[in-house]
Amino acid sequence: MKPSEKGSMLAIVVACCAIGAVTVAATLGLSPTVLRQDKSAPPSIATEEYGRRLIMQTSELLGPDVADPGKRYSGSRMACASCHLGAGTEPGTLTLLLTKEHFPRVSPRVGAKTDVEDRINECLTRSMNGKPLPKDGPEMMAMAAYLRSLDGYNKAMGAAQRMAHEPAAFKTPSRAADLNAGKKVFSEKCAACHGADGLGLRANADPKRGYVFPPLWGPDSFNDGAGMHRVLTAARFIKARMPLGSPDLNDDQTFDVAAYINSQPRPEMANLDQDYPKREAKPVDNAYGPFADPFPLNQHRFGPYGPIEAFYKKLQKGAK
Repeated sequence: MKPSEKGSMLAIVVACCAIGAVTVAATLGLSPTVLRQDKSAPPSIATEEYGRRLIMQTSELLGPDVADPGKRYSGSRMACASCHLGAGTEPGTLTLLLTKEHFPRVSPRVGAKTDVEDRINECLTRSMNGKPLPKDGPEMMAMAAYLRSLDGYNKAMGAAQRMAHEPAAFKTPSRAADLNAGKKVFSEKCAACHGADGLGLRANADPKRGYVFPPLWGPDSFNDGAGMHRVLTAARFIKARMPLGSPDLNDDQTFDVAAYINSQPRPEMANLDQDYPKREAKPVDNAYGPFADPFPLNQHRFGPYGPIEAFYKKLQKGAK
């Protein structure tokens, strides 16, 4: 066989193999990007736009009702944007605009340095009550790319415009939260959107479409390892953002309703006792032990927080 004929035959074989591989991928329901030759290059689907959609439409793309069982990473039907409003582009509390400048960083909860990908998986396993995404998968790559891309949006906006959206800071009342008062605030200010039962308002009858307004407790809400399960964290968010579009709660109302919401049943996360290897780094409002202080669990959950804060200030002074 002449060299030119050998080259033609080789080209035909390669083309047939490529066609066969794509056919197998289609038969098995695999994305063609799985077959990419350059393992260092991200798959073509891992775009910033796909990352934005994953944050806005988490339930539809990663939720428990997704047709492909291999894509069911979120354990709830909420969206990341349930808390990170406007897919994280809105300045103020729980904005994602500062993601790139905040990571990597040491996480007291983990006791080690974490990056953007680690933080995404913390949200998936806690706030979304699900399981971690593979770090080399297209969904993780897309979400991380989107979050890092917000740095340009953040710089274009400027610090002055961001600060203009910051509400008055929440000031913790010097008392324990009043759950009965919080229930009243919930009924008057929250139930219209989140439901009298706190179980949220669904988008429609299709469960994978998620919620217009997310559940605040119950099986489809964040679990007890989520940051929002801390009363002071929840109170800061509520004071800044709720009711949506016209936040008007004072510190006492915010404090009480945050405590009431977090007194309700929700999914439980395993192995929470392994969080915060350095117990003295655990936030004073952490809703689970063990602690490096003598205060009871109920006081960590609902306050008063002043005595706990004073204990740790004294502990820090003694360590210096």
